[in-house]
Amino acid sequence: MVTTAEIVDKNKTFTLASWTAQNAWKPIAMARAEGVYFWDSDGKRYIDWSSQLMNVNVGHGHPHVIKAIQEQAAKVTYAYPGIATEPRGILGELLAEVTPGKLKKSFFTNGGTDAVENAMKMARLYTGKQKILTRYRSYHGATFGSMTAGGDPRRLGNEPGVPWIVRLPDPYAYQSPIYIGRTQEEGDLIVADMIEEIVQFEGPGECAAILWEGYSGSSGIIQPSHTFFRRLREICDKYNMLLIVDEVMSGFGRTGEWFGIDHYPDVEPDIMTLAKGLTSGYIPLGAAVVSEKVAAYFDDHPLLGGLTYSAHALACAAGIANIEVYRNEHLIENAREMGKVLRRGLMDLAEKHPCVGDIRGAGLHQAIEIVKNRDTHKPMSNFNQPLSEAMGTVAASLKADGMNTFVRWNVIYNCPPLVITESQIQEGLDIVDAALTKIDKYYEG
Repeated sequence: MVTTAEIVDKNKTFTLASWTAQNAWKPIAMARAEGVYFWDSDGKRYIDWSSQLMNVNVGHGHPHVIKAIQEQAAKVTYAYPGIATEPRGILGELLAEVTPGKLKKSFFTNGGTDAVENAMKMARLYTGKQKILTRYRSYHGATFGSMTAGGDPRRLGNEPGVPWIVRLPDPYAYQSPIYIGRTQEEGDLIVADMIEEIVQFEGPGECAAILWEGYSGSSGIIQPSHTFFRRLREICDKYNMLLIVDEVMSGFGRTGEWFGIDHYPDVEPDIMTLAKGLTSGYIPLGAAVVSEKVAAYFDDHPLLGGLTYSAHALACAAGIANIEVYRNEHLIENAREMGKVLRRGLMDLAEKHPCVGDIRGAGLHQAIEIVKNRDTHKPMSNFNQPLSEAMGTVAASLKADGMNTFVRWNVIYNCPPLVITESQIQEGLDIVDAALTKIDKYYEG
């Protein structure tokens, strides 16, 4: 029998881990997984409080998805992207049904980062303009262009990156001084006015699109109001720009709606990027879904992009099966209802622990922001810095007590699979409660 130490040693010796110095990598050795849990090779069980990378939406080991992959593998595993396949067409049709507004045609990619790359490329081709405008607190992928597009500090080692990204201020109501003494809507309108001014400074004739997450993800689940999104749409229309909505993390029920932008029903994207919950990670797949008007442009103009594994037959079959699971098992509705349970539990933790400064999010996509002082909102660990002693204690406590989730800066992420039950939510909340108890002493209020 292979030991945990042997598994970890072979991984560290022969593979490279992302986003970390290799000597600092101390991975869990996953042996099996089911539903909202996975087990390491020593038999320790973890509740998957982050759905791995916020992508295993239907839970681990779902039999319907596995069966669909097996059946497709017996027919056609791979066809190059110039060939039509049954699952490709069916999945495209399903995405046209579930995505909002006039989105119609899908360009399939290998994952979210190249969906963003191709969305930006299509916006530049369609408009004949060059610049893509994105927010600072955002994440859009790890390839050269998508990493530049994201304002996440992980981009810093690869800068200056591509030259045609322009970054925008954030509607961060909890921390931005713009919001002091104002409602969120009032502050959001000021930020939106600043964005319009930046468009004017950059030259409307040079600005192709605004790229924005439908619901903020790994930068802290920081979400503006409906008022803000309406203004973004108005700015795009006024200056002949496209609105690209990144739903890689927030799509497929994560926020209690099919997509994060569905919380703002009168705001229609021109392009939407998808991945993660599209297949729940069972097989890699992404998509850039475009509106009818954008699709029509490419009827007579070449789409200058291509990937060897685009529209992979097995991946498309997994995507079809996932949408069937979302519909047949009412997982969007479950995410909405269990999100209410999760929010109530998180608010109870905020009443108990003075270090909890803010609870935000929707559905099963929620964050706890930890502070040293509630009055000043002073963070327990600073943005773009290593974890403080307190937040390091939180991360270690969660892992030791059998929870797998992300702790970034001063934020704890609460994003379990959409199949989670009320009792399982309470199990996770108890683990978070124990971790917060260990750091209440760091509170300075």
